[in-house]
Amino acid sequence: MNRPALLSLALVTFVVGTSEFVVVGILGPIADGLGTGLGTAGLLVTGYALGISLGGPALTALTLRLPRRTLLLGALAANTAASAGAAAAGGIAVLLAARCAAGLAHGVIVGAATSVAVALAGPGRQGRAISLVFGGISVATVLGVPLGTLAGQWLGWRAALAAVALLGALALPAVRRTVPPTAAMGAATLTGQLRGALSRPVLAVLATAVLLFTGQFTAYTYLAGYLEEVTGVGGGPVGGYLLVFGTAAAVGTVLGGRAADRRAATALTAGCAALVAALTALHLFGRSGAVAAVLVACWGLTGFGLVPALQSRIVGLAGPGGDFAATLGVSAANAGIAAGAALGGWTVAAHGVASVVPLGAAVCLAALLAVAACARLRPTRSSPVPPPVPGTVPPAPLPASPDQERTVRA
Repeated sequence: MNRPALLSLALVTFVVGTSEFVVVGILGPIADGLGTGLGTAGLLVTGYALGISLGGPALTALTLRLPRRTLLLGALAANTAASAGAAAAGGIAVLLAARCAAGLAHGVIVGAATSVAVALAGPGRQGRAISLVFGGISVATVLGVPLGTLAGQWLGWRAALAAVALLGALALPAVRRTVPPTAAMGAATLTGQLRGALSRPVLAVLATAVLLFTGQFTAYTYLAGYLEEVTGVGGGPVGGYLLVFGTAAAVGTVLGGRAADRRAATALTAGCAALVAALTALHLFGRSGAVAAVLVACWGLTGFGLVPALQSRIVGLAGPGGDFAATLGVSAANAGIAAGAALGGWTVAAHGVASVVPLGAAVCLAALLAVAACARLRPTRSSPVPPPVPGTVPPAPLPASPDQERTVRA
């Protein structure tokens, strides 16, 4: 593996992960500063997620002929410019437009970074390469978001968004220096990409991804309120629990990459089963602070630990549609995040905050059944992949089914 290049990709996803979630901690200051309501300011989260879900695949479809590194650099530059524009926005409408634009670029970035990581990975190491890409987002929840929140509280919300833009500007030269030109993962035409990416096996796994993230974010969106009401943890200590979750998520992403390299379908099923167990146990035994901390850590470890296996399955099943499918995985996750937040909000309003964890566990249980049903799916098509352009790094093929997966040494 080209470790410097993969670390640069992790830096890029750290930047966009911070860009996505940093506003969660500064919605209050933004609402006060722009003279709008907190609910309206919350649209900044929704707009960004919609940009990822809808715009990422659309822009990727329009840029299939671009080299992946060129696409990555262009999308990162666009995300950086959008963050700078958000920091300078004079009204909520301009700020919302900038956030949507940043989300559009975010979806392209994660898809392109996945393509490059797979291309740079050696045999049996694609899962670990993907885990580094998504590990950047996990680390953003541990470091980037809390630091951005502090900056927003001390220096103002504009300073927090400007800091994200500065990080993006610093990441650009790192990508230029370390990431080599890489070949696309599949067909060079939109028709060829769509044929693989929209096949039934891929759509089935994408549906499970939506369920998995809907279940998790039904509960996670209101985890702070759950801890305060059910566990009896209030004020500053809630931040400690969230830090435990984020740290466990970062560790789980790395470990999940190794598990995905051994057998992605099995790793996905096992991770989903462990996630259901953690959420169920949190509902049953979460009144104890110490027990809740352990279970929150287990949740973060398993919930994010299955992401590399999930992305590996999606890209592997897509075959010649790998580049487009890589963005669909991100879109499915963000669609689940948006749905989970909405479902959680409805549940809190109707039944109280204590109900979000058991409901999240029930949705994840449905996802587990779907994951088990998808465990032996194979690509429905075997369209040929064109040879790589001279001077580029050819991608290492991802295993698409359990029969094709090989156990490798860690």
